[in-house]
Amino acid sequence: MTNQVFNDTDELIKFLNSLPNNFVYRGHANASWKLESTLERILWKNWSAENARKFEEYSLQRFMAKFHLYDRENYEPKSKLSWLSMMQHHGVPTRLLDFTESPYVALYFALEFYEASSSNDFAMYAIDYSSLLESSLDYIRQKDKDFNETRTSINGRQDVIFDNIVDRFSYDIAWVTEPAELNARMDRQSGCFILSGNRGIKLEEILNSDLYKNCQIVKFIISGQLYTHIFALLRKMNLNSSVIYGDLAGLAKAIRMEMQIYAV
Repeated sequence: MTNQVFNDTDELIKFLNSLPNNFVYRGHANASWKLESTLERILWKNWSAENARKFEEYSLQRFMAKFHLYDRENYEPKSKLSWLSMMQHHGVPTRLLDFTESPYVALYFALEFYEASSSNDFAMYAIDYSSLLESSLDYIRQKDKDFNETRTSINGRQDVIFDNIVDRFSYDIAWVTEPAELNARMDRQSGCFILSGNRGIKLEEILNSDLYKNCQIVKFIISGQLYTHIFALLRKMNLNSSVIYGDLAGLAKAIRMEMQIYAV
């Protein structure tokens, strides 16, 4: 993982526009934050492979058992990955980490939770998902001589591959996927997930392993002084919470952000 520091908005945008289309992005309101899933954060000091297994199985079983009592759309996920995605969507801690195909959506998420009074730097991660998947699939092929899937052949089948192979054997790889059953919010955000195939190993540890040493993973550290400039840029692009979330909660977040910007 390499770091790039930006103190100028034009330089940041120029660099982002130079990246090819095979990258996914994630924004952080504080540059000191790691790539941690909500499951990792909630376990915190009590993190262990056993606790990760226990907490995931408990929450998954409980959510699945109670789901029919609260479902208003007569929709039920068909794979474990889709169940985890649904749980993530509704706020249950999981090992999934949200990413987006749009660097500008990622920038907006970084600003959405930014504390303007802190003047801290914020950040955005960019990961070459094509290279990431190639490395992950190559790892599986080395472990399983009968596995001959490619990045093309798994298209639309990431859930099945994850359930039957990656998660089943707890492979020490990162898996990038868009669940087969995509909710409207993820579609609006051009969203996808990256997660650890081995729930007992933290995602950032996986990404920093030798397996991905040739995979381009960049952390953009962005000066807090660019906060208002980037907000103005995204506003011109009509990127705000009401558009990204598409509901009243999103509208409320958009208004809160405007209030925070004008209060700076």
